[in-house]
Amino acid sequence: MSDTRLKMMEAIARRRKVTAHYNGNQMVLAPHLMFERRGALFVSALNLSKNWRSADDWRLGHFKLDGLAGAELNDETFDPLPTYEAAPPHEEDTLVLAI
Repeated sequence: MSDTRLKMMEAIARRRKVTAHYNGNQMVLAPHLMFERRGALFVSALNLSKNWRSADDWRLGHFKLDGLAGAELNDETFDPLPTYEAAPPHEEDTLVLAI
C-alpha cells in the first residue's frame, strides 16, 4: 500500500487536512472519501487552497491518487461539507472509505 494512500486513508478516518502537490501546485485538501474508478484510486476532497468566491461555492474535487505527491497530514481537523453525501461520484465507482 502506498504512503500517499495510507496518509489519505488516515486523513479521511480522522478528518484531518492534508498538504500535497497535484499537477505542480501545492494545495491543502480536506479529503472526504476515497473511491476506485476503472482500477485507479481517487480521493474526493475540498481544495482549501482554491480561491472560492464564497463558502456557498465549496464543492468536492476528485483527485487521482497517483497524481498526489508529497502528501503530509496536518494537525488541523475539518468538518464535512454540509451538502456532503458519503457516496462515490458515479454509479460505476466503488467506495473505498468515507467520513
